[in-house]
Amino acid sequence: MILAQGDYRYEIRRSGELLAIEEERVDGRKLSGIRRSPDGANRHEVEAELDDEDRIWKVAVRYARGPFTRTASYEAVGEFLRGSVSALAGSNDVAAKLGRFREVDADLVLFRALTIAHVWARGQARWTGRVAAIDPNTLVAASQKQSCRRRDGEGRLWEYELRMGDSEEIEIDAAGRIVRRRDSRATDTVLISAAGA
Repeated sequence: MILAQGDYRYEIRRSGELLAIEEERVDGRKLSGIRRSPDGANRHEVEAELDDEDRIWKVAVRYARGPFTRTASYEAVGEFLRGSVSALAGSNDVAAKLGRFREVDADLVLFRALTIAHVWARGQARWTGRVAAIDPNTLVAASQKQSCRRRDGEGRLWEYELRMGDSEEIEIDAAGRIVRRRDSRATDTVLISAAGA
């Protein structure tokens, strides 16, 4: 497994105000997590399975805002991430093209850590490629061009660009865990605890 096993808890803040809490787990070849607002009314939940090459091959996502819920499930099939999104009484089929390295982003910290771990394992100091990104609000997957580059020799500091003008500065500890992420909107995501990792 390319990521450190264990439970992770992150706080997401902007100007000191707590926006959300993320609780995540790496357990064998499974990643799971939930991001929720402080009052618990808004939730983004993800469960993903990795193949023998530490690539995501299956992912289930659930979004809830008050009484409204939406669910999605995807599988990597050939060159595409294919699945369906269900909300209220309807369901829509969705397909997003996978990139050369088959990266998937379901908008939790662990997915960014996994992508950077893949780049680091390949010995690259910079990477640009297609990512099948799942929008946390609509749960629709779409192919996006993303890039990252190492900013130090040890691989502890990275700059990650989700799209033009939307970037993050990421700090990683010696175990490969993201300990801090600060985006271009001054939103800070900080690792508060890591148990069993």
